[in-house]
Amino acid sequence: MAANFSSMCTLAIYFRATRDGPVVIAANRDEFLERAAADPITLLERPHIVGGKDLRAGGTWLGISEHGIVAGLLNRRAENGGNPDARSRGLLCLDALRCRSAHEAAEFAARERGSDYNPFNLLMVSRTEAFVAYNRGAAIEVVELKPGLHLLSNLDVDDFECPKISASYGKFAELGNRADFQRDPIGQRAALGALLADHNTQLDSRSGRPNALCLHLENYGTRSSSLIFMRDTHEIAHYFAPGPPCRTAYASAIVPRTQEPNP
Repeated sequence: MAANFSSMCTLAIYFRATRDGPVVIAANRDEFLERAAADPITLLERPHIVGGKDLRAGGTWLGISEHGIVAGLLNRRAENGGNPDARSRGLLCLDALRCRSAHEAAEFAARERGSDYNPFNLLMVSRTEAFVAYNRGAAIEVVELKPGLHLLSNLDVDDFECPKISASYGKFAELGNRADFQRDPIGQRAALGALLADHNTQLDSRSGRPNALCLHLENYGTRSSSLIFMRDTHEIAHYFAPGPPCRTAYASAIVPRTQEPNP
């Protein structure tokens, strides 16, 4: 990503908030249109890790491991445009997915030097634990997420200063409270996709730029969208839209080979 523009990706996670789905993730990836990326593929054989691949730096923005860990990387705003020579944050996301548990991944992230990377938020979640590592440009801080709905963008988790979070949190919460969502989150793929396709735009008071869940600018915008469902069994369902969800259908995507296939 060019140094003078911060990612405005959005990730919603329902953590241990439904009857038999301990992890439900709905995420949009915003990026420069010219930056090459691959749809979800095998990123590593041992452990088997799958996810989208950034073809410029080789990392991932969202991946799943055979150990039942999901890691998602969101860029934070960087002062003075950031350091173009910093290590790829997507490589750190891939490193976290090598760990055997979300707790181990969180400990690993906490040991990294914040100065080696531009600012980021890194989600690390399993069926039993969830953490976010914040790199605000100095030391990396790790916080544990409590069960419930959480939204993450380029500020701290559930920070309503972000217009996208303040505008959409209630909508995700309303969906999560519905009986049909509680009974069968996977069956609500269309409803989650509709939320991610929202073009309701507010200007971000911090930058003056448009701020929407599904964003379309001249050379930047929502490039892809992902839905991930983990059940109390070893089953993981993964769906991917290789374009903005407002006009791109979700299809079943690759899962780690030790997991059950999508229903």
